Amino acid sequence: MTNVHAGAPEYEIFAIKYGQRTGTRGGMFLNADAHDTPLAMDYFVWALRSPEMTIVVDVGFGRDEGERRGREFLRCPTDGLRAVGIDADTVSDVIITHMHYDHAGNLELFPQAQFHIQDEEMEFVTGRAMTHNALRHSFRLDDVLQMVRMVYGDRVVFHAGDAEVAPGVSVHHIGGHTRGLQCVRVNTARGAVVLASDTSHYYENFEQEVTFATVENVFLMHEGFRRLKSLAPSLQHIVPGHDPDVLARYPAASADLQGVAARLDKAPLR
Repeated sequence: MTNVHAGAPEYEIFAIKYGQRTGTRGGMFLNADAHDTPLAMDYFVWALRSPEMTIVVDVGFGRDEGERRGREFLRCPTDGLRAVGIDADTVSDVIITHMHYDHAGNLELFPQAQFHIQDEEMEFVTGRAMTHNALRHSFRLDDVLQMVRMVYGDRVVFHAGDAEVAPGVSVHHIGGHTRGLQCVRVNTARGAVVLASDTSHYYENFEQEVTFATVENVFLMHEGFRRLKSLAPSLQHIVPGHDPDVLARYPAASADLQGVAARLDKAPLR
């Protein structure tokens, strides 16, 4: 599936950092060696921009929720978007890769948007699975309720599996980390770029098949690593969801946004 429809627009892709924390390898990975070794994690939202439209991927968390969970809140995701020339008030489409607090915590900051989500993710966060604290601890009830309100306000587009969101942009259901997790495939000048989001938190997850510790289905997580590779022209076209190395591998969106926003549609620096 590495081909893209002929004539599809080419998008700029921005990875915008809004938070960070430091954990340990033992806390991040199952069966990790050197459990106490520190491991940094960055929190991103992503933006896709062509001459015709702008699409945002995930909306991050707010300051209060981040502080409650011990995450360092660096900037509102909408401020990060504004820094690359995108006004959240005017965004028409937002893809929610999954409903974890750090991906779906600011729905109300996109007043004109319709939200794209997998059927299975909404079933997951509103069904029997949420009676188990081990599965619901990464979700925030207010975010789920807000998404339900968006459904009742005719502002949610549901997808069942793979689907085209716009010419040159498609979503692909993978699961594993959560039941309805999806990645995003984007046509760019350097070919199809796959935004893994939490289908692969770090490069080593998909490169070395390392299991991330927050997981609903280990088998589907590892099948997802294979799926990412089938969707991308090369490993250099897969971008993980939380790896600080993303900002080191890709050129900054501008000189003043070094360490804040990177251009993923450009060839990696290494």
